[in-house]
Amino acid sequence: MTKQRYFFLILILGSLSALGPFSIDMYLPGFPAIAKDLHTTVARVALSLSSFFVGVSAGQLLYGPLLDRFGRKKPLYVGLVLYVVASAGCYLAHSIDALIALRLLQALGSCAATVAAVAMVRDLFPVQDSPKVFSLLMLVISVSPMLAPTVGGYLVAGFGWQSVFVALFAMGALLLVAAVFWLPESYAPDPTYSLHPRPILTTFFSVLREPQFFTYALTGAMTFGGLLAYVSGSPLVFMDIFRVSGQVYGWIFAGLSVGFIGASQVNTWLLRFYRSEQIVLVAIACQSVIGLVFLLGASQGWFGVTGTIVMLFLFLCCMGLANPNAAALSIAPFSKNAGSAAALMGATQMAVGALASLGVSLFNTNTAVPMVAIMATSAVLALGILLLGRRLIGTTLVSTDGQAVLVH
Repeated sequence: MTKQRYFFLILILGSLSALGPFSIDMYLPGFPAIAKDLHTTVARVALSLSSFFVGVSAGQLLYGPLLDRFGRKKPLYVGLVLYVVASAGCYLAHSIDALIALRLLQALGSCAATVAAVAMVRDLFPVQDSPKVFSLLMLVISVSPMLAPTVGGYLVAGFGWQSVFVALFAMGALLLVAAVFWLPESYAPDPTYSLHPRPILTTFFSVLREPQFFTYALTGAMTFGGLLAYVSGSPLVFMDIFRVSGQVYGWIFAGLSVGFIGASQVNTWLLRFYRSEQIVLVAIACQSVIGLVFLLGASQGWFGVTGTIVMLFLFLCCMGLANPNAAALSIAPFSKNAGSAAALMGATQMAVGALASLGVSLFNTNTAVPMVAIMATSAVLALGILLLGRRLIGTTLVSTDGQAVLVH
């Protein structure tokens, strides 16, 4: 493979991986404008984010078997076409209920891009190159939360909230063209692969019976719920309560993402000196304390814009340390069923995240307390699950390469 071809494949696969994160983050600055145009509240607009998380959770379990049964490209085509059609529908939506339903379909389409990109890395690149390629994909995904809301803020200010979905429509269409003409089929269809629910469910149940998996997967899912509570609630907190503009909110969101991404990079250095299970315990314990202090301060009105940003930054730093280690520890016991374990872990994260996002949306109050309460609760629950689950685990297995896995 030539260097040019190598770079081009990584560019396409990285763009496919970023489709989901961009779809989540780019329209956040448009929440107040959407609420005004569709005659609803910002809290109800946040339900369109919850429905997206539900779609992502279900889609991760759906596309894995389809990619093994029909090859990589056909399910990818179906997903991208669904994504493009749903994005057009979001642009044309005239009610919040329609937007919520269309965001669910958009999420199901974006899942095909994410899952196919991961599978095709394993197919197209030598085993020794996979860690480097995955690192590049993770870099693209990590940059997305910094870039997407900032771009979205300027689009909303200049052209209206519908322009965000025009941009996502164009992104999906370009990726569909790239997949058709420049992405090779990397896996021959396997007609013997069963799509019957029973063998698929049997595999998932065998994964769930592993104490190390359910302890760290649930721990990671709870912390991830705190992250998505922040993503769902922050537009209301900053743009409705603190009255910052969509552009400023985009920059605040980008700056806070540095905490999560930076801590994830610090984690790689910490792994030289400490075990993953040590790091995740300390990180979640600190996150619980920060969450409770944040909740007390929010309920008493201690924090203005600056104080809220500082507390969110600290909370997200703990998240950046806890999430990669919890993910790595949850899938470490598996060799044969690693793909199923990863899909189940990702689906669990998004399901808990959808519930957290829904919880924020149910409270139509002019205060940050609902968002902060769910963040603090998620951290405390994560700590409780971790402390109880560690008693059930015998010898903790770690990833063979000593590297943690970051799941977004």
